[in-house]
Amino acid sequence: MARNIAVLVGSLRQASWTRKVANAMIELAPPALAFQVLEIGQLPLYNQDLDTATPPGEWQAFRDRARPMDGVLFATPEYNRSVPGVLKNAIDIGSRPPGKSVWAGKPAGVVSVTPGALGAFGANHHLRQMLVFLDMPALQQPEMYIPAANKLFDASGALASDATKQLFTRFITTFAAWVERNHRPS
Repeated sequence: MARNIAVLVGSLRQASWTRKVANAMIELAPPALAFQVLEIGQLPLYNQDLDTATPPGEWQAFRDRARPMDGVLFATPEYNRSVPGVLKNAIDIGSRPPGKSVWAGKPAGVVSVTPGALGAFGANHHLRQMLVFLDMPALQQPEMYIPAANKLFDASGALASDATKQLFTRFITTFAAWVERNHRPS
């Protein structure tokens, strides 16, 4: 039985390097994983005053889609040495109200992406700090700091090198085993 994996892409731009990396990972994944990209750009900013018995419809729909997932793959660019606000907002919406987090116990994988040289190291580690609090066991190895993302794809959008394809395949295959080992039935 395939495990259902939510994919949260921290970049809203449709042609972003982060989205391309996430899509490449999805394509290389073993059949043990079934992916669902949860779009986050439409989510209103979290405001506890609105988190009543009838929260905003976009929040409830997002929570309802995330809750049954067996794991989460986070793909994030780095903005100002951290995750983009839109990704933090989605994480906050899913973690509220207290005691009803849709994230608790779900195994996670983190991929950070940048056209720069450091592989979005700051964003990767800020996200991992959040995952500890959210009770999401995060895959430790292989680490996925993706630098020079603007050079990974050819003109058709395919991965340009076999070495990159092998790295992505190793990560997503290891992630599948991580999810299976750490999955907690709902």
